[in-house]
Amino acid sequence: MSNFTIPIPAKRRRWFIIFIIFLAIVFNYYDRQIVSILKPMLKAEFDLGDDGYAMVLNVFTIFYALMYPVSGWLVDRFGERKVMLFGIIGWSTACLGGGLSRTFGSFLFFRGMLGAAEPTNFPAQLKVITVWFSGKLRATANSLCVAGSSIGAIIAPPLVAWLAMQYDFHTVFIVAGIVGLIIALLWFLVYTEPPAEIRNEAVGVDAAEGEQPSFTWGQLWNTKTLWGILLIRFVSDPVWYFCLFWLPGYLQEESGLTLAQIGMFGWIPFLVADLGAIATSAWSDKMVRRGKEPLLARKIMLSSIAVLAPLCCLTAYVNNPYLTILIFALVAVACLSWLFTISVVIAEAFPVKNVASVLGIAGGCGALGAVLFNYFVGQMMGSLGAGTIFIAMAFMHPIAVLILWTMVKKEKPKETKAVLLAGN
Repeated sequence: MSNFTIPIPAKRRRWFIIFIIFLAIVFNYYDRQIVSILKPMLKAEFDLGDDGYAMVLNVFTIFYALMYPVSGWLVDRFGERKVMLFGIIGWSTACLGGGLSRTFGSFLFFRGMLGAAEPTNFPAQLKVITVWFSGKLRATANSLCVAGSSIGAIIAPPLVAWLAMQYDFHTVFIVAGIVGLIIALLWFLVYTEPPAEIRNEAVGVDAAEGEQPSFTWGQLWNTKTLWGILLIRFVSDPVWYFCLFWLPGYLQEESGLTLAQIGMFGWIPFLVADLGAIATSAWSDKMVRRGKEPLLARKIMLSSIAVLAPLCCLTAYVNNPYLTILIFALVAVACLSWLFTISVVIAEAFPVKNVASVLGIAGGCGALGAVLFNYFVGQMMGSLGAGTIFIAMAFMHPIAVLILWTMVKKEKPKETKAVLLAGN
């Protein structure tokens, strides 16, 4: 496949690669946001209640959770280039299918297909960042890639609202599918494995792919750090999923905003989150350049920004929808900073040949947390009220901070430790 790539100098190529991953993640998240923005329209089209809408979310999220660990293994086994390419083609096809669906059953099928295809994105992206960038730039490069998540959430409200009002909701899905196929072509033409000098700078002179010790799949489960990462994703991811899947509908149904107003203002929390998360990532890289140990720099930043997350509990006492948007803009900064940098924590804590697998396992666990939380929200939004949900979310990131400091450390395979002892 590499024979078909466009010839670009390596130092420049890596930034082209970052841009294409950014585009892929933009439309990855655009695809996810469609159902939340069109929630009232889809509920009317398919005669759904909140529990039916929660089913739409969970079909996507269950497949997403199941395929995330598989995607990580696939990336470590077959390489980031192939897995990312087939993943983009898969989720683009799912979007086209969703747009052509006329029954609730077929719509659910393609949402499940979307959930199965999308997890390929992030393990492949983390592997790219790990082998193309050293710790002095890794968090910044990672944040520029994953910034596509909130940019997708930013462009989705106005674009989805405009397409749906100008045409119909089917058009929204079809446009997403066509754009995805164009991005797949760009990836095919630009991505290639990094040359030796780039890779050695990123993972260490003595850390060539064939020489660096790594964990087997079974050994990974014996590391304390893996369990720490799993718990962190399980308790912190649901807050971001709420922002993505429930906030637009909440602002329409509880705060009285129209679909047109969501298109005008619903992107604000995601823009603020994006800018804030890029800034916090750059701050952690700056600490590394000043001599701070990389993993410690990530922990300091994540702990500092987590203080914003509990602000969500104030929403229960606010009647102004625009103040609600402001509160969730700050909460989203914390959510996105954690989502961006917990991947970098994985890259700092595990050997390069394990990072995609670890992220895949962790992403699946985070999605499982979201499934349970989506079910809770769907069942309890009407009976307990949103206030109880917001109070529950306020505790999630503080718990994640505690787990980060007590369970996450740099992990080395036993073979590495034995070599070090022999050398001494």
